[in-house]
Amino acid sequence: MSTATLASSTRPRRRNRLLMQEYIAFYLFASPWLIGLVVFTIGPMIASFLLSFADYAVIVPPKWIGFQNYIEMFTDDKLVWQSLKVTLTYSLGAIPLTLIGSFLIAMLLNQGMKGVTIFRTIYYLPSVISGIPVAILWMWMLNPEFGLVNNILHGFGIKGPQWFFSTTWVIPSFILMSLWGIGVTMVIFLAGLQGIPAHLYEAAEIDGAGMWSKFLNVTLPMMSPIILFNVVIGVIDSFQIFTPAFVITTGGPANASLFYGLYLYNNAFKFFRMGYAASLAWLMFLIILIITGLVFRLTGSFIYYEGGIRK
Repeated sequence: MSTATLASSTRPRRRNRLLMQEYIAFYLFASPWLIGLVVFTIGPMIASFLLSFADYAVIVPPKWIGFQNYIEMFTDDKLVWQSLKVTLTYSLGAIPLTLIGSFLIAMLLNQGMKGVTIFRTIYYLPSVISGIPVAILWMWMLNPEFGLVNNILHGFGIKGPQWFFSTTWVIPSFILMSLWGIGVTMVIFLAGLQGIPAHLYEAAEIDGAGMWSKFLNVTLPMMSPIILFNVVIGVIDSFQIFTPAFVITTGGPANASLFYGLYLYNNAFKFFRMGYAASLAWLMFLIILIITGLVFRLTGSFIYYEGGIRK
C-alpha cells in the first residue's frame, strides 16, 4: 500500500477522533449547566405538572384526583379571578409607566453632558436594593399618618390618600412603587440608544428632519426590538410580583392587593394545598405564554431589525 493511500485511509479516522474529542469536551464543560437545567428546572416542572392533578398536603402522600384542581380553580374559587384582576390591573399600570419613564430617562442620560456617568449611577443605584428593605421603605414613605409623601402633600394643602390602607389606592401605590427598579430597564434602553449608528441621524438631518422627526423615524424604529424585549420582561415580572404585597398588605385590604403570586403562595405554604398551588402555577405559565405570544403577534409589523421588518 502506497504512502498516499495509507494517509488517505487514516485521515477520516483522525477526523472522527477529533470530532469525538470535541463532543466529549463540549458535554464535559456544558454538564454543570445541563445538570442544573434537569435538576432545578425540568425536574420541578414535571413534578409540579403531576402534582397539579393530585391532592397533596405535604405531610401525607399525594392523592390522584384528576382534573379536580382545575375544575375548582375555574368554577368555584372566586379568589382566582380576584387575584388575576388585581395582577392585570397592576400590569396595565406598571408596565407602560416603567417603559415610558425609563425610556425618557435613558434619552436624557444619552446626552453628552458633563458628569452624565454620575447621573447614570444615581438612577441605577436604587435597583440594586430590592425585596424586603424596599418594601419597608415604601411602607414608611406612603404611611398615611407620618409618611414622607403625605407630609409633602400636606405642605401644599393637599390631604394625602390612605395609600396601602385603601382599596382604591392600594394598587396605584404598588404601581408607584414599581418605579423604584426603573434603573434596570433604563440601562437596557441606554445600551440600545448608544448602539444606534450616528450616520442615520446625520442622513436625517441632511434631509431636513427635525428633532421630533428623527425620534419617530430613526430612534423608535431602531429601538423597537429593545422595547419589545422590555415589554415581554415586564409582563413576566408583573405576574410574579410577590414580596411587596406579602410584606406590606398580605393581600389586603379586602383582597384588593391579592396578587396572583401571593395567592399561589398562600395555597402552597399557608393552606398546604400543594397540588392546587401547582395547578395555579401552570395557569400562570399558560397566561404568560398566551400574553407573550399575543405581544409578538401584534407587534410583528412594527419591529425593525437590520434585515428588515420581522414577519
